[in-house]
Amino acid sequence: MILNVDLASDIPIYQQLRDQIVEAIADGVLVEGSSLPATRTLAADFGINFHTVNKAYDLLRQQGLIQLNRKTGAVVTPAVADPPFGAEWTARARTLLADAVARGLSADEVLESCRSILDSFGTTQPEETP
Repeated sequence: MILNVDLASDIPIYQQLRDQIVEAIADGVLVEGSSLPATRTLAADFGINFHTVNKAYDLLRQQGLIQLNRKTGAVVTPAVADPPFGAEWTARARTLLADAVARGLSADEVLESCRSILDSFGTTQPEETP
């Protein structure tokens, strides 16, 4: 797994790390049981404070995507869809979709973009009914 951080970005570094790890899980690059680099190692690789990496890992832990253990470090957990996540995700998606519509994207453009992104993760989509 290759992670990149943009030190000049408006997006906080911990959020960039979190987002890239989530994408690696969705892409199948990181699967259940995959170990993540130690916080100090990853921080040294990027020349950032290890607390920044720790914050990203803790966020992933709170979201149920990884487990943190003193002996094994950070490990990807099994995928579990829970009702609270579904509601939270829907609220975030609504805002993101509203932003797309407000900026002039058509429904077809938004749907095509969503399909393309989902396809890139190798997810299967239900068949459309006539």
